[in-house]
Amino acid sequence: MTDNPFVSYAFLSALEDSGSIGPRTGWHARYAALCDEAGAVVAVAPCYAKTNSYGEYVFDHAWANALERAGGNYYPKLQVAVPFSPVPGPRLLCRAGVPFAAMAAALEQLAVELDCSGVHATFCTGAEYAALGDAGWLQRLGTQYHWENNGYQSFDDFLGALASRKRKAIKRERREAQEGLVFRALSGAELTPEVWRAFYKFYTSTVDRKWGGAYLTPEFFTLLGERLGEQVVLMVAERDGRPIAGALNLRSADVLYGRNWGSTEDVPFLHFELCYYHAIDYAIAHGMKRVEAGAQGEHKIQRGYLPRPIYSAHYIRHAGLRDAVGEFLEQERRGMEEAMAVMTGESPYKKE
Repeated sequence: MTDNPFVSYAFLSALEDSGSIGPRTGWHARYAALCDEAGAVVAVAPCYAKTNSYGEYVFDHAWANALERAGGNYYPKLQVAVPFSPVPGPRLLCRAGVPFAAMAAALEQLAVELDCSGVHATFCTGAEYAALGDAGWLQRLGTQYHWENNGYQSFDDFLGALASRKRKAIKRERREAQEGLVFRALSGAELTPEVWRAFYKFYTSTVDRKWGGAYLTPEFFTLLGERLGEQVVLMVAERDGRPIAGALNLRSADVLYGRNWGSTEDVPFLHFELCYYHAIDYAIAHGMKRVEAGAQGEHKIQRGYLPRPIYSAHYIRHAGLRDAVGEFLEQERRGMEEAMAVMTGESPYKKE
């Protein structure tokens, strides 16, 4: 079992019940279940029939275009993932003794039955990545930036592990970001409808700046707070008692996962303060092992978040496309490994 909140019934049902997934966004729920001969469920997977490639954070638009130009249909496809959430975690939830390969075979069969072009398990675990590769699926390597708690007892303790120049830069950023503001971390009963109304404005402000689509509805956040309670951690910045920015996190027992953020004021370094430094503060105070700050952002390295490999596996039915994508992914993996080695060398931590 797992306490990863993103594959919980509470999170996935909030997406569905709020209308955040469905025809409007192109995520059609096809939750997959594998049963034994007696009819008992032995494995499940969050699975969606997709009619587009949006909200996934592992980009395959070029693959779709190639197949369409060749006269094939890339959509629908099956996506084994958590919608709109670039968060690593389990995707094939199997009972003890049930191999991932059994679920892989079932998903391949499901793709045929639903006439889908293939199956894509994105942000899966390393063990799933290896097992799906052994089953013949194509493997894709990506990167994210995670902060690791090396036994720190305070934020100053963490700063002490950094090179002097990096330490001074973070102190300056925090000083400027905090001026005139009050910060709170809200969970459970503190997540009132008023708080969620304010946060939805922050969320849509970020969407508007990035010319994106607001996939998540206001109802989603309300349901999230009701169903996950203390696993929701909303960092809020207030000026004169009025919230001006927020950063949404979810948590397991030992990991804090950064998700959405936004603000209605342009405050220098406030994004870093709410999303990175306050997350570190919270993780240290609660004895957590890691903070995962979401997709993209090499700027996170200088703030203590180092590159870590992210895994995806892909089953493509069309032989020609499968061969072409396989060749591309082999080259991409080599490039990603080299890039991660270079970025790791830019670590802000003291050299031993």
